[in-house]
Amino acid sequence: MATLTRQDLNFGQVVADVLCEFLEVAIHLILYVREVYPIGIFQKRKKYNVPVQMSCHPELNQYIQDTLHCIKPLIEKNEVDRVVVVILDKEHHPVERFVFEISQPPLLSVSSDSLLSRVEQLLRASILKISVCDAILDTNPPGCTFTVLVHTRDVATRNMEKIQVIKDFPWIHADEQEVNMREPRLIPLKTMTSDILKMQLYVEERAQKIS
Repeated sequence: MATLTRQDLNFGQVVADVLCEFLEVAIHLILYVREVYPIGIFQKRKKYNVPVQMSCHPELNQYIQDTLHCIKPLIEKNEVDRVVVVILDKEHHPVERFVFEISQPPLLSVSSDSLLSRVEQLLRASILKISVCDAILDTNPPGCTFTVLVHTRDVATRNMEKIQVIKDFPWIHADEQEVNMREPRLIPLKTMTSDILKMQLYVEERAQKIS
């Protein structure tokens, strides 16, 4: 068993690749399970050896891909604290927040043969939890939309204005209305721990969704 730093074998890039692929699948599945978009725009695919629902709507897919493309350099530098998928009602108040808390250890005790296989198993378990979360969440009001928020560490926040990975897709500060939630109920979904990545997935649900 070898102990490596994050710079060895470019583990930051490996983590970013793995995590962004997972987040893309997770976001599509959340939008399907929580019925943010009509089920007719989704198609069944297989990821992590389990069936998932992925959007086939070009503009929606492009937005998700552009968002993750902008997040990826920050993940590589271990500067992302949380990625949050926020479901908003017609008044743009959050009714649900799917929170992915991310941390990466500075030192890695790894066996390369089992490393990615173990991570894939853990990510599969998280996808399965998302796929059945509607059983423990209340129905959302009609006409919901969504947005993706990225909570960065302090050092990244100071440099955000300098980072523009995609032209015409700039970083903007989140509207307080989209961040704050009245009387949230906290619902843990999954905690995963591996040699290269630790992640907690939970949902914050507004206690009263229908005004």
